[in-house]
Amino acid sequence: MKKTFLVTCIGALLLLAGCRKAIEEQGPQLTADNIDEVISAMTIDEKILILKGTGMKAMLGMGTAVGDTDKDVPGAAGTTYPVPRLGIPSIVLADGPAGLRINPTRKRDDKTYYCTAFPVGTLLASSWDTGLLEDVGKAIGSEVFDYGVDVVLGPGVNIMRNPLCGRNYEYYSEDPLLSGLLGAAMVNGIESNGVGASVKHYVANNQETNRNINNSIVNDRAMREIYLKGFEIIVKNSQPWTIMSSYNKVNGTYTSESRVLLTDILRGEWGFKGLVVSDWFGGNNAPAMIHAGNDLLQPGRKKQYKAIRKAVESGELDMGDVNTSVHRVLELVAGSHKMEDHSSSNNPDLKANAELTRQSASEGMILLKNDGTLPLQNVMNIALFGVTSYDFITGGTGAGDVNEAYAVSLDEGLRNVGFQINVIAEDIFEKHRAENKKAFRKPKGTLAAMRHPYDPPEYLPLPEQIEACAAEADLAVITIGRNSGETVDRTEKDDFLLSEIEQELISKVCEYFHAVGKKVVVVLNIAGVIETDSWKDTPDAILLAWQGGQEGGNSVADILSGKVNPSGKLPMTFPIKLADHASTANFPLEGGSMRILSMISGAKEKPEEEQVRNIDYTVYEEGIYVGYRHFDKNNLEVSYPFGYGLSYTCFEYEDMRVQLANDTVDIVVRVRNTGNNEGKEVVQIYVSKPETEIDRPVQELKAFAKTQLLDPDKTAELTMSIPVSDLSYWNEEISDWTLERGKYTINAAASSRDIRLTCDIEL
Repeated sequence: MKKTFLVTCIGALLLLAGCRKAIEEQGPQLTADNIDEVISAMTIDEKILILKGTGMKAMLGMGTAVGDTDKDVPGAAGTTYPVPRLGIPSIVLADGPAGLRINPTRKRDDKTYYCTAFPVGTLLASSWDTGLLEDVGKAIGSEVFDYGVDVVLGPGVNIMRNPLCGRNYEYYSEDPLLSGLLGAAMVNGIESNGVGASVKHYVANNQETNRNINNSIVNDRAMREIYLKGFEIIVKNSQPWTIMSSYNKVNGTYTSESRVLLTDILRGEWGFKGLVVSDWFGGNNAPAMIHAGNDLLQPGRKKQYKAIRKAVESGELDMGDVNTSVHRVLELVAGSHKMEDHSSSNNPDLKANAELTRQSASEGMILLKNDGTLPLQNVMNIALFGVTSYDFITGGTGAGDVNEAYAVSLDEGLRNVGFQINVIAEDIFEKHRAENKKAFRKPKGTLAAMRHPYDPPEYLPLPEQIEACAAEADLAVITIGRNSGETVDRTEKDDFLLSEIEQELISKVCEYFHAVGKKVVVVLNIAGVIETDSWKDTPDAILLAWQGGQEGGNSVADILSGKVNPSGKLPMTFPIKLADHASTANFPLEGGSMRILSMISGAKEKPEEEQVRNIDYTVYEEGIYVGYRHFDKNNLEVSYPFGYGLSYTCFEYEDMRVQLANDTVDIVVRVRNTGNNEGKEVVQIYVSKPETEIDRPVQELKAFAKTQLLDPDKTAELTMSIPVSDLSYWNEEISDWTLERGKYTINAAASSRDIRLTCDIEL
């Protein structure tokens, strides 16, 4: 009897298992054409699961993997839930504003999976070259494709509201037009490989301090004209696969929970057709996020599943909102290479991409000062001073970091183009490094680097050591280094200003080298704007190298040697004092950070009466007056203006023609190379409204173009267009764009403070 009962039970269990398997195997298989049919076949559980990532597998501090990616691409940021019975595969998302970030090594695998560390966003933006950014995007996208990743989390296009934002190195500019057009070019390049980009961080995420709950209080006009405009340009010019919502609130509502931002504006007004993904652990209310139009919640948490399930069952969250977001996730999946059973080659062309990195970095480096010292002539032996001359910084910390195979330092780059490095100066550095071994150990893992950024101490040689170098070397190069990154904002005292050692280093090296008739060049290997006005008259030349990726040392050497003529222009203003920026009055000047653990466990907001200004909330009192708009309006002197950059040759703007046709202002500018070296020039078009009844900037960048390489005495004719609608301002009284009629002045310029040609038009 017991035996018969046992057999019956086993039979029933086998039958049940067979039925379950049969049920799991049933259902339409996902294609790009049957998404609605697949959604109809999905259970509520499957729908909710697909709206969130697969969770956090790695322990904090245990490598760079966040999502459940080990079986796919170790070190990637996250994955989506698969539903095998409906033919829905999992797709992989990975960091990558400066190159793909995945683990270079894997368990039980001798192969290395290095990626190319491209120049940081600020350096690429300094090229003012949309074609170049598209080429870099294509190269990044090729590595994304070859390593089996489906969406790369970049580019970052937030406005550089203040120089102290720790993440500015990822971003492009203080100007939304420049950010938008360059961002669109990057997206188009990435997505030409059949993989997706994720434009971030939407929107007004302009500080790292307490970023996961900070409330950005911004008026409508500033939101539309400054902070939203770059994203709008990207959507309309590239239609990215995804956009990433930011951590912060805007005017009291988390961006990831704002239906106005994610549905009404992004999709309703701009026509965005893709998916919105949250920043990792962003948002507090999962049902509100889905209702708002934040379709994918990453990296995914069980409590989000439970909250959505409960909200659906209670009727708080409409099933229509769930289905809409599921549809967008499935569109993303159906458009990925995972549907083609793509087998990753894991063999990208790292050599070709390194060559592009070297070239693209040199295109964006900016010559700030030159008395004829550069390019170097009759120079063989170079004395290098400063830690980062020998330990060049490739890029910032956090999501923008890359696990590259190598990094070229400045001393190595100079040797590669034929210079000798002065032995006395080199020995001084090596002794300093040996005496500070612990400080020169780089932290392992992304989280460790964010908590404790690599920042070895600077050194000041003794006067007799500098004198000995000056007697033997032909020239001195001093490198000033700055790093920054995700989770922490910079400070004025320790980052924006030069340290006493750095000031003394520049002063003493210049004193001893100038005493024997030799020149000094300063190279700025920095992540963001620093103070330059107090010391820029001391050296003979200054090259702003930013952070050039793994080939940075070679790129600087190419410019110093004259192999490449610098053509970069500043995408932001270098002020005389930090306080000259209007936003400094409302920015966390103490360099606060966001707490990683509180981000993961869930942000705990303080009662309103306990909230601290610029920490818990930040008032954007400057409105539209960000960057050069503020400096021009208030007639403030600057150290280096927006759009500024020197060359080894000279350019004359010979002619400008302006024509109004079909609601477009068409502009043609002729530029002649009047110098002795071949070079490139960026022509910037600023528009002003001299007679106006509203408060508007003195001028605004509305178009730009870069020449090809021009030989001496050769001319280029650049054509640019400005839609008349781009001359509108946001009218808060009617909550819409308004175009003022009357006269507009069109300025062709070499920088915001170097107007070359002017023409008026009447609207």
